Amino acid sequence: MSVSNQNENIARVQSIESCGAVDGFGLRYVVFLQGCQFKCRYCHNRDTWNMAEGRAMSIDDMMHDIRSYMHFYRPNRGGVTVSGGEATLQMPFVINLFRQVKALGLTTCLDTNGCILRYDDQLEEMLKNTDLVMLDIKHMDEEQHKKLTGMTNRHTLKFAKYLSSKNITMWIRYVVVPGWSDQESNVRALGEFVRDSLGPAVQYVDILPYHELGKYKWAQYGEEYELENVQPPSKEELERIRAILNSEYGLATR
Repeated sequence: MSVSNQNENIARVQSIESCGAVDGFGLRYVVFLQGCQFKCRYCHNRDTWNMAEGRAMSIDDMMHDIRSYMHFYRPNRGGVTVSGGEATLQMPFVINLFRQVKALGLTTCLDTNGCILRYDDQLEEMLKNTDLVMLDIKHMDEEQHKKLTGMTNRHTLKFAKYLSSKNITMWIRYVVVPGWSDQESNVRALGEFVRDSLGPAVQYVDILPYHELGKYKWAQYGEEYELENVQPPSKEELERIRAILNSEYGLATR
């Protein structure tokens, strides 16, 4: 963690989705926290980058809100997902939240870029209370990863191996950006890494299409959206990538 808000009772929150259907098991209460180390060129949550923005929300208010939706979450392993931005930048709050969520019998999910710099007791406590990690792997080539996000991918790949060593269930998320992350060599590198280094800890590899839904946020910040001329990948291209990972590396994809 290069930046951290060390408060277990108050979080800086960008937004909340009360009935998320794609962010973990079942229906989810999805919390988007402020702050991120990555500066992804295609980021659709540009307004989460700055830790000082968003609104302050207490753990008590959040838990009160979660309890009001519990009858939707309980029947299908639903629960709470913390995303961002980058959720681990507010790790003390995530730990407190996950403890209380699990006490209600709900599941917990961490959506993260995996840029973990400190492997300490705090990290262990968070993972002890985490049922699923959705880990974003942006690119397998380090230099391309830097061009795409502004950061190395070394921390993410190290964290992925660490999660595997602890048998923590993962969904790997991979965004297909034409001209940036759709190269067959990169897809094969991803397949080899997941198969050989992560193994059965990975339940799915989610192949996600790049989209332009958040580019208006860049204009709100007076910034240039550098992928202005990049079009979303076709269904055929996504299926081609899934087929490589399925047939050649034996990975379950979605």
